[in-house]
Amino acid sequence: MSGRVGDLSVKQSQLLEKFRLNVSDILEPKHDDHFLLRWLRARCFDLKKSEAMLRNHLAWRKKVGADTILEDCVLPEVITTYYAGGWCGFDKEGDPVWVDPVGRLDLKGIAHSAKKEDIIKSKIMCVERGYRMMADQSKKLGKRVSQLCIIFDMEGFGMKHLWKPGVDIFCEILEMFESNYPETLKRCYVINAPKIFPLAYHIVKPILSEDTKNKIKVLGSNWKERVLRDIDPNEIPLYWGGTRTDPDGNPFCKSKVCIGGEVPKSYYLREKDQLSSEYLVKSVIKKGSMLPVELEVNEPGCAIRWEFHTENHDIGYAIYYKTSPGEQNVSDMEVVVGNKRVNSHLVPEDGTVYCSKAGIYVFCFDNSYSWTRSKTVLYVIEVIHPETPSAMCNGYTQEDGNE
Repeated sequence: MSGRVGDLSVKQSQLLEKFRLNVSDILEPKHDDHFLLRWLRARCFDLKKSEAMLRNHLAWRKKVGADTILEDCVLPEVITTYYAGGWCGFDKEGDPVWVDPVGRLDLKGIAHSAKKEDIIKSKIMCVERGYRMMADQSKKLGKRVSQLCIIFDMEGFGMKHLWKPGVDIFCEILEMFESNYPETLKRCYVINAPKIFPLAYHIVKPILSEDTKNKIKVLGSNWKERVLRDIDPNEIPLYWGGTRTDPDGNPFCKSKVCIGGEVPKSYYLREKDQLSSEYLVKSVIKKGSMLPVELEVNEPGCAIRWEFHTENHDIGYAIYYKTSPGEQNVSDMEVVVGNKRVNSHLVPEDGTVYCSKAGIYVFCFDNSYSWTRSKTVLYVIEVIHPETPSAMCNGYTQEDGNE
């Protein structure tokens, strides 16, 4: 049994009645069986966990003003203009479709130009608007519409999208979705996935429920054919496999879907940000010296991600690959990222580099050019591991579109 209205086992029906009684003090007339079963399914019909989840959700809705956020909240221009994504059309069963060209998103630029609270509010507004669309569809079609589909386009997605503060915001948004909008995702089509997709998925996978993971479909090169199996072509933009365009013929349907783009620095609120990570190492690099940080990469396909700032002065850095075991001078190592000096005392420095092979990498802070000043650096450097083939089988589903 699916655990949905009209498809309940005897035990599930009994648990539903007990659940309704347990939470009767917080229920409103709009909270029908469809609503209650969402929370039961989300916690495998565990009454205690389902009740805690629902009570936390209703308290959260009151705190963020979710019921009236679409009327009350005015977002900064940078978010409405550059935060990629939009509602566009419905699938063949009437469920709303969200198109998300994440590869075109400049989250770093948005994070420098808007408060995190506003970024999170914008995503709450997206989902709340989707729920209103579902309610309208339910009335129009004469049946319950309670799920949504996502086309997640990763064209243009690269290492810059693994900027740690941006990833932290994205993960916080995912946690919010999982806690407060369970059983809402119907299907997520991932298209144009780059080779670093396993790295990105590895970061967010611990946040996702098993139900969500099972609904992620990573499509192959003929993804258009697979998407159109579930969505009529006149419902989605021409660029994403459909036939829909704006009145001016724009294939992206920009009137519906924001396609993102680089945020102009004129929007930036500040030039200097504090590092987001709590796991910082603080070191003093003496004048005329270097500080090597060794990193063990166990398999090809990993990435090294770094973030640091200095307290008062600039610093140089480079990344090397050790070509032989034991002690080795950096001059004898293979250069992965060439030496550069950065004003990390003014703006924190961050970056990510793909590791094409396993072995020992050395992130080297360089103060050898300074014979008068020592430098204090606060940093976090980490290795991001990709999904292994066996782990992938327990996560998203890869499809070739021909099944």
